[in-house]
Amino acid sequence: MWLLLAFISAFFLGCYDINKKLSVNNNAVIPVLFFNTLFCTLFFLPLFLISRFGGFSADSSVFYVPVIEIEQHLYIIVKSALVLSSWIFGYFATKHLPLTITGPINATRPVMVLVGALLIFGERLNLYQWIGVLLTIVSVFLLSATGKKEGINFRRDKWILFIFLASVLGAASGLYDKYLMQRISSTAVQFWYNSYQCLMMLVVLIVLWYPKRKNNTPFTWRWNIILVSLFLTIADFVYFYALTDPDAMISVISMIRRGSVVVSFAGGVMFFHEKNLKGKVLDLMLIIIGMFFLYLGSK
Repeated sequence: MWLLLAFISAFFLGCYDINKKLSVNNNAVIPVLFFNTLFCTLFFLPLFLISRFGGFSADSSVFYVPVIEIEQHLYIIVKSALVLSSWIFGYFATKHLPLTITGPINATRPVMVLVGALLIFGERLNLYQWIGVLLTIVSVFLLSATGKKEGINFRRDKWILFIFLASVLGAASGLYDKYLMQRISSTAVQFWYNSYQCLMMLVVLIVLWYPKRKNNTPFTWRWNIILVSLFLTIADFVYFYALTDPDAMISVISMIRRGSVVVSFAGGVMFFHEKNLKGKVLDLMLIIIGMFFLYLGSK
Protein backbone atom coordinates (compact mmCIF):
# COMPACT_ATOMS: atom_id res chain seq x y z
CA MET A 1 0.00 0.00 0.00
CA TRP A 2 2.79 2.46 0.86
CA LEU A 3 4.20 2.14 -2.68
CA LEU A 4 0.83 3.03 -4.25
CA LEU A 5 0.49 6.01 -1.90
CA ALA A 6 3.97 7.18 -2.93
CA PHE A 7 2.95 7.17 -6.63
CA ILE A 8 -0.28 9.07 -5.83
CA SER A 9 1.78 11.62 -3.89
CA ALA A 10 4.17 11.99 -6.85
CA PHE A 11 1.33 12.84 -9.24
CA PHE A 12 -0.10 15.56 -7.00
CA LEU A 13 3.40 16.85 -6.29
CA GLY A 14 3.87 17.37 -10.03
CA CYS A 15 0.56 19.29 -10.20
CA TYR A 16 1.79 21.35 -7.23
CA ASP A 17 5.04 22.23 -9.05
CA ILE A 18 3.18 23.43 -12.16
CA ASN A 19 0.80 25.66 -10.20
CA LYS A 20 3.68 26.93 -8.05
CA LYS A 21 5.41 28.15 -11.21
CA LEU A 22 2.17 29.74 -12.46
CA SER A 23 1.73 31.46 -9.08
CA VAL A 24 5.20 33.00 -8.72
CA ASN A 25 5.86 33.82 -12.40
CA ASN A 26 6.23 37.64 -12.50
CA ASN A 27 4.76 37.81 -9.00
CA ALA A 28 5.95 38.56 -5.45
CA VAL A 29 7.20 35.31 -3.90
CA ILE A 30 6.79 36.01 -0.16
CA PRO A 31 3.00 36.71 -0.25
CA VAL A 32 2.44 33.67 -2.48
CA LEU A 33 4.30 31.49 0.01
CA PHE A 34 2.39 33.00 2.93
CA PHE A 35 -0.98 32.30 1.31
CA ASN A 36 0.20 28.80 0.48
CA THR A 37 0.92 28.05 4.15
CA LEU A 38 -2.32 29.75 5.19
CA PHE A 39 -4.53 27.71 2.86
CA CYS A 40 -2.70 24.47 3.72
CA THR A 41 -3.56 25.17 7.37
CA LEU A 42 -7.18 26.05 6.57
CA PHE A 43 -7.65 22.90 4.48
CA PHE A 44 -6.64 20.80 7.48
CA LEU A 45 -8.44 22.87 10.13
CA PRO A 46 -11.83 21.08 9.75
CA LEU A 47 -10.15 17.71 10.47
CA PHE A 48 -8.58 19.18 13.61
CA LEU A 49 -11.90 20.65 14.82
CA ILE A 50 -13.94 17.53 14.04
CA SER A 51 -11.36 15.43 15.90
CA ARG A 52 -11.61 17.72 18.94
CA PHE A 53 -15.43 17.47 19.03
CA GLY A 54 -15.55 13.69 18.67
CA GLY A 55 -16.40 13.37 14.98
CA PHE A 56 -13.29 11.28 14.26
CA SER A 57 -11.67 8.70 16.50
CA ALA A 58 -8.18 7.23 16.50
CA ASP A 59 -9.55 3.71 15.97
CA SER A 60 -11.84 4.39 13.02
CA SER A 61 -10.46 7.22 10.88
CA VAL A 62 -7.20 8.08 9.10
CA PHE A 63 -8.31 11.73 9.34
CA TYR A 64 -8.17 11.84 13.13
CA VAL A 65 -5.82 14.54 14.51
CA PRO A 66 -4.78 13.57 18.06
CA VAL A 67 -3.60 15.82 20.88
CA ILE A 68 0.21 15.76 21.13
CA GLU A 69 2.70 16.65 23.84
CA ILE A 70 4.84 19.78 24.13
CA GLU A 71 8.01 17.86 23.26
CA GLN A 72 6.38 16.59 20.07
CA HIS A 73 5.46 20.16 19.15
CA LEU A 74 9.15 21.07 19.39
CA TYR A 75 10.04 18.28 16.95
CA ILE A 76 7.40 19.57 14.53
CA ILE A 77 8.70 23.15 14.79
CA VAL A 78 12.08 21.86 13.61
CA LYS A 79 10.28 20.17 10.69
CA SER A 80 8.48 23.45 9.89
CA ALA A 81 11.74 25.43 9.83
CA LEU A 82 13.38 22.87 7.53
CA VAL A 83 10.50 22.77 5.05
CA LEU A 84 9.96 26.52 5.07
CA SER A 85 13.66 27.19 4.41
CA SER A 86 13.53 24.74 1.51
CA TRP A 87 10.38 26.40 0.15
CA ILE A 88 11.79 29.93 0.32
CA PHE A 89 14.85 28.93 -1.71
CA GLY A 90 12.73 26.77 -4.03
CA TYR A 91 10.04 29.39 -4.72
CA PHE A 92 12.56 32.07 -5.66
CA ALA A 93 14.42 29.60 -7.91
CA THR A 94 11.14 28.50 -9.54
CA LYS A 95 10.28 32.12 -10.28
CA HIS A 96 13.57 32.80 -12.11
CA LEU A 97 14.39 29.44 -13.75
CA PRO A 98 12.63 27.29 -16.36
CA LEU A 99 10.51 24.47 -14.94
CA THR A 100 12.39 22.06 -17.20
CA ILE A 101 15.55 22.99 -15.24
CA THR A 102 14.21 23.10 -11.68
CA GLY A 103 12.21 19.87 -12.05
CA PRO A 104 15.18 17.63 -12.90
CA ILE A 105 17.37 19.25 -10.22
CA ASN A 106 14.65 18.62 -7.64
CA ALA A 107 14.57 15.03 -8.83
CA THR A 108 18.10 14.54 -7.44
CA ARG A 109 16.74 14.53 -3.88
CA PRO A 110 16.50 10.71 -3.65
CA VAL A 111 20.29 10.57 -4.12
CA MET A 112 20.74 13.02 -1.25
CA VAL A 113 18.36 10.97 0.89
CA LEU A 114 20.36 7.84 0.15
CA VAL A 115 23.61 9.60 1.01
CA GLY A 116 22.01 10.87 4.21
CA ALA A 117 20.87 7.37 5.09
CA LEU A 118 24.43 6.20 4.40
CA LEU A 119 26.02 8.80 6.69
CA ILE A 120 23.39 9.11 9.42
CA PHE A 121 21.86 5.65 9.68
CA GLY A 122 24.90 3.63 8.58
CA GLU A 123 23.18 2.15 5.53
CA ARG A 124 25.27 0.76 2.66
CA LEU A 125 24.54 1.17 -1.03
CA ASN A 126 24.35 -1.92 -3.24
CA LEU A 127 25.35 -2.09 -6.92
CA TYR A 128 21.95 -0.99 -8.26
CA GLN A 129 21.83 1.97 -5.88
CA TRP A 130 25.33 3.08 -6.89
CA ILE A 131 24.30 2.92 -10.57
CA GLY A 132 21.26 5.08 -9.76
CA VAL A 133 23.41 7.60 -7.90
CA LEU A 134 25.98 7.84 -10.70
CA LEU A 135 23.33 8.22 -13.43
CA THR A 136 21.71 11.04 -11.47
CA ILE A 137 25.04 12.82 -11.01
CA VAL A 138 25.78 12.50 -14.75
CA SER A 139 22.34 13.92 -15.56
CA VAL A 140 23.05 17.01 -13.44
CA PHE A 141 26.28 17.68 -15.36
CA LEU A 142 24.42 17.27 -18.67
CA LEU A 143 21.68 19.57 -17.40
CA SER A 144 24.38 22.15 -16.64
CA ALA A 145 25.51 22.02 -20.27
CA THR A 146 21.92 22.37 -21.48
CA GLY A 147 21.35 25.32 -19.15
CA LYS A 148 24.23 27.23 -20.70
CA LYS A 149 22.24 27.41 -23.96
CA GLU A 150 19.67 29.47 -22.06
CA GLY A 151 22.30 31.69 -20.46
CA ILE A 152 22.24 29.81 -17.15
CA ASN A 153 25.67 29.29 -15.60
CA PHE A 154 25.39 26.53 -13.00
CA ARG A 155 28.48 27.76 -11.15
CA ARG A 156 27.59 31.45 -10.96
CA ASP A 157 23.80 31.67 -11.20
CA LYS A 158 22.45 32.29 -7.70
CA TRP A 159 19.07 30.79 -8.61
CA ILE A 160 20.79 27.48 -9.39
CA LEU A 161 22.37 27.69 -5.93
CA PHE A 162 18.92 28.39 -4.51
CA ILE A 163 17.36 25.30 -6.12
CA PHE A 164 20.24 23.11 -4.93
CA LEU A 165 19.88 24.48 -1.38
CA ALA A 166 16.14 23.82 -1.59
CA SER A 167 16.88 20.23 -2.65
CA VAL A 168 19.40 19.66 0.16
CA LEU A 169 17.02 21.04 2.80
CA GLY A 170 14.16 19.03 1.28
CA ALA A 171 16.25 15.86 1.49
CA ALA A 172 17.07 16.62 5.13
CA SER A 173 13.35 17.06 5.78
CA GLY A 174 12.65 13.72 4.09
CA LEU A 175 15.09 11.91 6.37
CA TYR A 176 13.54 13.65 9.37
CA ASP A 177 10.04 12.63 8.22
CA LYS A 178 10.84 8.94 8.64
CA TYR A 179 11.87 9.64 12.23
CA LEU A 180 8.74 11.71 12.96
CA MET A 181 6.15 9.42 11.38
CA GLN A 182 7.20 6.48 13.55
CA ARG A 183 6.72 8.58 16.71
CA ILE A 184 3.96 11.13 16.02
CA SER A 185 0.61 10.88 14.23
CA SER A 186 0.98 11.81 10.55
CA THR A 187 -2.16 13.98 10.65
CA ALA A 188 -0.93 15.81 13.75
CA VAL A 189 2.42 16.47 12.07
CA GLN A 190 0.77 17.81 8.90
CA PHE A 191 -1.68 20.08 10.72
CA TRP A 192 0.81 21.56 13.17
CA TYR A 193 3.74 21.94 10.78
CA ASN A 194 1.48 23.85 8.37
CA SER A 195 0.24 26.01 11.25
CA TYR A 196 3.75 26.82 12.47
CA GLN A 197 4.90 27.57 8.92
CA CYS A 198 1.99 29.98 8.50
CA LEU A 199 3.01 31.85 11.67
CA MET A 200 6.65 31.96 10.54
CA MET A 201 5.67 33.26 7.10
CA LEU A 202 3.42 35.90 8.67
CA VAL A 203 6.46 37.27 10.52
CA VAL A 204 8.53 37.21 7.29
CA LEU A 205 5.69 38.93 5.41
CA ILE A 206 5.29 41.73 7.95
CA VAL A 207 8.96 42.30 8.80
CA LEU A 208 10.78 41.69 5.51
CA TRP A 209 8.34 42.04 2.60
CA TYR A 210 5.63 44.58 3.56
CA PRO A 211 7.93 47.56 4.33
CA LYS A 212 9.77 47.12 0.98
CA ARG A 213 6.84 45.94 -1.15
CA LYS A 214 6.81 49.08 -3.35
CA ASN A 215 10.42 48.52 -4.38
CA ASN A 216 9.96 44.89 -5.39
CA THR A 217 7.79 42.86 -7.74
CA PRO A 218 4.14 43.67 -6.89
CA PHE A 219 1.85 40.95 -5.61
CA THR A 220 -1.02 39.83 -7.85
CA TRP A 221 -3.68 37.43 -6.61
CA ARG A 222 -4.00 34.29 -8.75
CA TRP A 223 -6.34 31.35 -8.24
CA ASN A 224 -3.40 29.02 -8.83
CA ILE A 225 -2.29 29.91 -5.29
CA ILE A 226 -5.21 27.92 -3.87
CA LEU A 227 -4.44 25.02 -6.21
CA VAL A 228 -0.82 25.06 -4.97
CA SER A 229 -2.06 24.53 -1.41
CA LEU A 230 -4.69 21.95 -2.40
CA PHE A 231 -2.34 19.74 -4.41
CA LEU A 232 0.40 20.02 -1.76
CA THR A 233 -2.03 19.10 1.04
CA ILE A 234 -3.13 15.96 -0.82
CA ALA A 235 0.46 15.02 -1.78
CA ASP A 236 1.71 15.44 1.80
CA PHE A 237 -1.27 13.64 3.36
CA VAL A 238 -0.76 10.41 1.40
CA TYR A 239 3.04 10.73 1.77
CA PHE A 240 2.92 11.05 5.55
CA TYR A 241 0.39 8.24 5.79
CA ALA A 242 2.65 6.00 3.69
CA LEU A 243 5.52 6.62 6.12
CA THR A 244 3.43 5.37 9.05
CA ASP A 245 3.83 1.85 7.63
CA PRO A 246 6.72 0.19 9.54
CA ASP A 247 7.87 -1.45 6.28
CA ALA A 248 7.96 1.84 4.34
CA MET A 249 11.40 2.74 2.99
CA ILE A 250 12.09 6.48 2.88
CA SER A 251 14.73 6.01 0.17
CA VAL A 252 12.20 4.34 -2.16
CA ILE A 253 9.34 6.72 -1.31
CA SER A 254 11.60 9.75 -1.86
CA MET A 255 12.65 8.35 -5.23
CA ILE A 256 9.06 7.71 -6.35
CA ARG A 257 7.91 11.17 -5.24
CA ARG A 258 10.61 12.72 -7.41
CA GLY A 259 8.85 11.01 -10.31
CA SER A 260 6.72 14.15 -10.13
CA VAL A 261 9.36 15.63 -12.45
CA VAL A 262 7.56 13.92 -15.36
CA VAL A 263 4.37 15.88 -14.59
CA SER A 264 6.17 19.18 -13.96
CA PHE A 265 8.32 18.73 -17.09
CA ALA A 266 5.17 18.25 -19.17
CA GLY A 267 3.74 21.39 -17.55
CA GLY A 268 6.85 23.37 -18.49
CA VAL A 269 6.35 22.33 -22.12
CA MET A 270 2.58 22.92 -22.27
CA PHE A 271 2.15 26.07 -20.17
CA PHE A 272 5.48 27.87 -20.56
CA HIS A 273 6.70 26.65 -23.99
CA GLU A 274 10.22 26.20 -22.63
CA LYS A 275 13.17 25.67 -25.01
CA ASN A 276 16.04 23.23 -25.64
CA LEU A 277 13.78 20.29 -24.90
CA LYS A 278 15.85 17.62 -26.69
CA GLY A 279 18.79 17.95 -24.32
CA LYS A 280 16.53 18.25 -21.30
CA VAL A 281 14.57 15.12 -22.27
CA LEU A 282 17.85 13.17 -22.30
CA ASP A 283 18.69 14.52 -18.85
CA LEU A 284 15.20 13.63 -17.64
CA MET A 285 15.45 10.08 -19.03
CA LEU A 286 18.77 9.55 -17.23
CA ILE A 287 17.20 10.68 -13.97
CA ILE A 288 14.20 8.36 -14.47
CA ILE A 289 16.52 5.41 -15.29
CA GLY A 290 18.60 6.33 -12.23
CA MET A 291 15.47 6.33 -10.04
CA PHE A 292 14.52 2.94 -11.48
CA PHE A 293 17.88 1.52 -10.41
CA LEU A 294 17.40 3.07 -6.97
CA TYR A 295 14.07 1.27 -6.82
CA LEU A 296 15.62 -2.05 -7.87
CA GLY A 297 18.36 -1.66 -5.28
CA SER A 298 15.87 -0.82 -2.52
CA LYS A 299 13.34 -3.62 -3.10
